[in-house]
Amino acid sequence: MVNLINYENILSELKPFNAKLVAISKTKTAEDINTLINHGQKAFGENYVQELVEKNEIIPDAEWHFVGHLQTNKVKFISPFIHLIHGVDSISILKEINKQAEKSRRIQECLLQIHIAKEETKFGFSFEETDLLLNSNEISSLKNIKIKGFMGMTTATDDIIQIKKEFSSLKIFFDKYKSSDFSILSMGMTSDYKIALEEGSTMVRIGSAIFGERN
Repeated sequence: MVNLINYENILSELKPFNAKLVAISKTKTAEDINTLINHGQKAFGENYVQELVEKNEIIPDAEWHFVGHLQTNKVKFISPFIHLIHGVDSISILKEINKQAEKSRRIQECLLQIHIAKEETKFGFSFEETDLLLNSNEISSLKNIKIKGFMGMTTATDDIIQIKKEFSSLKIFFDKYKSSDFSILSMGMTSDYKIALEEGSTMVRIGSAIFGERN
């Protein structure tokens, strides 16, 4: 069930930072999503391709964001309609996104996922790998993708100092490339979005604070 009071409070918190909300709607019903759409929410995030495709068929007007770990063989299913892919973590997936976007005759906007956590289980490029990639001929040859910024996830910890440090490191790196076309820094979820905003996030991904715990 959608908590509209929390939703409005979150929007109020984002406003001073001019940050965008992506409502994470995985496992949530079309009814819940439409409730938020009726209150003006446009952007929704999903991390399972099949669920996303099914939801797009019944709610085609939503601005869909893919926020999970995307497998190469699944890109083709979301390529015709996906607004933004958050977690691009390899050159191979970039090439496949470019290939499928070309087939769909569109330019696909993406975020590079940067590994800032102390956990090896998290995906993403290192800062060094990202520098090499963004300055390579390889990336410039991919004409059907547009890198719009970075996404990062912090270590799963209650240590606020560590969380702030990890977010801050990504903001500093983001500022090296920031421009009118490279303007999205996707940091912060339900547990840490307030810290992320203070550290410079321009986009937060919030689910359970709005929709309640997942089924």
